[in-house]
Amino acid sequence: MNEDTATSAPDALRQAQGDTAQNGAAVADGGEGDLAAELAAARAKADENYNKFLYAMADFENYKKRIERQLAEIALAGKKSVLTKMLPVLDNLERAVAFEDSEGLRGGLQATLRMFETALANEGVKGVSLKGQPFDPRLAEAIATQPAPDGVEEDTVLDEAHKAYTIGDEVLRPAQVVVAKNT
Repeated sequence: MNEDTATSAPDALRQAQGDTAQNGAAVADGGEGDLAAELAAARAKADENYNKFLYAMADFENYKKRIERQLAEIALAGKKSVLTKMLPVLDNLERAVAFEDSEGLRGGLQATLRMFETALANEGVKGVSLKGQPFDPRLAEAIATQPAPDGVEEDTVLDEAHKAYTIGDEVLRPAQVVVAKNT
């Protein structure tokens, strides 16, 4: 090793500490301006991001209001569609009530019933008669039981207070039925 270029460990440590102190002084002297500029840039970026967030929140609120308005309009259109189909039924009921003879009333009511059934069928609603069928709790509610007559199996629907109605595969209204039970 060359003695001119070689330094001892304590000398190297003192030199490194001196370099660090000089660098710290340089940062303290000229680095403050750099840090202030970086801080200002970071604050500007934070403000920009906050404003973007506020705009996004406002856009989302407007979107929610628009969707709610559209859903209300769709629901109203659906109601109007169904109710418009019911108005001729109402007209026929009014005409039937206006008849003085019972045969005219009966004919008017039968025509009204057919119109009403047609209007429901056009909406996909089907009546399901369960009389004489095995009791199905998915389609009916048992409102009473009666002793099973001869030749009728237990859990058979004997009578219907109200028919079941379905729309597609879903039950719109379950039937209310009287079910046969063995005593």
